[in-house]
Amino acid sequence: MIGLVDANNFYVSCERVFQPQLEGRPVGVMSNNDGCVIARSAELKALDIPMGTPAFKLEGLRQRGEIHLLSSNYELYGDMSARLAQLLRDACPEIAPYSIDEMFVYLEGLTAEQCEALGKQLRQRIRRHLGLPVCIGLATTHTLAKLANHLAKQDPHYEGVCLLNGQDHTTEAMLKRTPVGSVWGVGRRLAERLAIGGVNTAWDLRESDEKLLRKRFSVVLARTALELRGIPCLEMNALEQPRQRIMTSRSFGQMTGAFTEVHNALRRHAQRSAEKLREQRSLARAVMVFLKTNRHRRDQPQYFPQALIALPSPSDDTRVILDAVRQGLEQIHRPRYRFMKAGVMLLDLVDAEQYQLSLLHPPTRERHPFLMATVDQINQRMGQGTISFGMTDAPAAWQLRCAHRSDRFTTRWDELMKVGTHPGAVAAAEAKQKQKLKQNQKKHQQPLTSAKRVAQPRA
Repeated sequence: MIGLVDANNFYVSCERVFQPQLEGRPVGVMSNNDGCVIARSAELKALDIPMGTPAFKLEGLRQRGEIHLLSSNYELYGDMSARLAQLLRDACPEIAPYSIDEMFVYLEGLTAEQCEALGKQLRQRIRRHLGLPVCIGLATTHTLAKLANHLAKQDPHYEGVCLLNGQDHTTEAMLKRTPVGSVWGVGRRLAERLAIGGVNTAWDLRESDEKLLRKRFSVVLARTALELRGIPCLEMNALEQPRQRIMTSRSFGQMTGAFTEVHNALRRHAQRSAEKLREQRSLARAVMVFLKTNRHRRDQPQYFPQALIALPSPSDDTRVILDAVRQGLEQIHRPRYRFMKAGVMLLDLVDAEQYQLSLLHPPTRERHPFLMATVDQINQRMGQGTISFGMTDAPAAWQLRCAHRSDRFTTRWDELMKVGTHPGAVAAAEAKQKQKLKQNQKKHQQPLTSAKRVAQPRA
């Protein structure tokens, strides 16, 4: 059984964990340099404010206090994601991150009833320990787990946990009302091509002949149809464009803790991820770096760190991504650990053709596409890795415009939460304490009274 754990409105939920006064209020999180809205609470969605709305258009609503807009706090989001991954790793045999707020868990050897019970326990545990609301979809395949997660979010009957086995009437009814474009891995253009052939719903795709799908479209789509039937045959990285994240990772030939060796491996992964990013004509807003020790070696200390670095602006430039990778590695590398695996994940992808370059950014992107295109062409013709970028010095900290960023509550000593009471209550308590002290002083200053006379017995 496969489960997909997805945090609801992840960026907003991370902010609400440390700012409970935002609960129930319309909240939005802005992109780098406070450009546009990239995350919305349910209350903000109810106001019909679409994703990607420029922040300056909402300034009036923000100043009047009708909505709350916060700058991106990737350091906080990355740390909360790492805590979520660690919590799941402690409870499940194996996990695989899909994005910063979505993680697959693999529950082999458990019955459907046990998996559903574990899902409910995990949901409660995540809420209690991290304060994050999540929904969990359980199924026999990745594709059905994605749809089950969507159903768990939409239908309150499931209370955040939905299980689909691929063969019951609930699964059939759900697939018949799900547009084919909502299936994991089926993009808008592919959905249009399928509609021409009469495939309009997920159920239509499930019932299609996989041989014809393989011949007319691709092997991946044929496997997706089998996944909808409950037959696991699709790897997590096998999906075609568009992707929500791009990840490249490999295990080492032998474990190592040397910074230079780990950095060399990450540089290779970063360059390959950048090539994939340009192939699908996307730009990345952030880069995640993660390391893993060998969890099977109980005789060695275990360490599973990850770091999330925000880019100054959405980019597909290998040099920018390499700089972010080195900065992330410097944050999480510890020489006393021996690592067996390292990886790079590009997050928050946007369409390069639709992205509008801000006038506040220097026009560096006018030149670098030609350099990147030339490098890609040579590597495609002469072999991958023919031309690669060497090691560069770590740059200064990114200077991003984030006028409304909250504190990084979990990663900075000087930004830890401060526990106290309302200033008015503090003043009242101090006044009460002073009054009590004065009363005690007056009591001790009073003269002692004469001792009571002892009553004499009558003669």
